[in-house]
Amino acid sequence: MLTTAVAAQLADLAVKHHLPIMGWFPRFADWGNLMGYGVNGLALCRRAATYVDRILKGANPAELPVEPPTKFELAINLKAAKAIDLTIPQSVLSQADRVIE
Repeated sequence: MLTTAVAAQLADLAVKHHLPIMGWFPRFADWGNLMGYGVNGLALCRRAATYVDRILKGANPAELPVEPPTKFELAINLKAAKAIDLTIPQSVLSQADRVIE
């Protein structure tokens, strides 16, 4: 996706203009965004592997149920918060799955 390809540039622009920016994928926080929230990619891949296993064992793909993701992750980048003079409350930090110092 175009947005993921330029995520670091978007983060730099957000800091330059003192704007918080949040991505729909936890990795966005690694790329300099203030926060990233979304599906846990590892859990999603593991769940997909069970579908592949069932299909290889003869299950009809059209008959397999569609399952929504069940594990989500919140990542917060404190370095980005500091760059825009934003204090993240401890109550929010304690709910984060990952905090980037």
